[in-house]
Amino acid sequence: MIIDSVAQLRTLYPMPKERALRKQLDALDDHCRRFVALSPFVVVASGDAAGGLDASPRGGAPGFVRCVDAHTMLIPDAPGNNRLDTLENIVATGRIGLLFMIPGVDETLRVNGGARLTVAPERLSAFADDSRPPKLVIEVSVREAYLHCAKALMRSSLWDPATRIDRAVLPTMGRMLADQIGASGPVETQQEMLARYAADL
Repeated sequence: MIIDSVAQLRTLYPMPKERALRKQLDALDDHCRRFVALSPFVVVASGDAAGGLDASPRGGAPGFVRCVDAHTMLIPDAPGNNRLDTLENIVATGRIGLLFMIPGVDETLRVNGGARLTVAPERLSAFADDSRPPKLVIEVSVREAYLHCAKALMRSSLWDPATRIDRAVLPTMGRMLADQIGASGPVETQQEMLARYAADL
């Protein structure tokens, strides 16, 4: 049987407890802002006007995402593959979802809100000291912010060194891409890829 209504869904799960509902804030408090300042990694979720969805990883030095105030965040757009999936989605819908992580911390921070792309000098200037200042900035208008419990990361043992997977268990990125797109010719080695990335970080 397919679950296709909220009423059906709620027969399987109890209503959330008051604490789970009350923890959702409409602005960034001191704890949220401290979390962002310590985070070197965020997953950015977005969608297009037709309902297509996307989730993209973004990373940098801890605090690479700036909290301007309780309602505004700035995400620098670092060099990538130029597909612009996230940026095109923001242009189309003006919405964004964020999941911040801190290595060693099992809790995460979720932020949802509006988003727009800007090249305003006062926004770009926040990143003027970066080794590679961004071409543009994603300006986030915070509408929901809440700390997510540790269960998912505890279940996955994500930060436990004992669970680390040796990169060699997978083919190189060059090999996998060549297989997926049917490319012929020399395949980029992992070392060549890392050297190429190092010049573009």
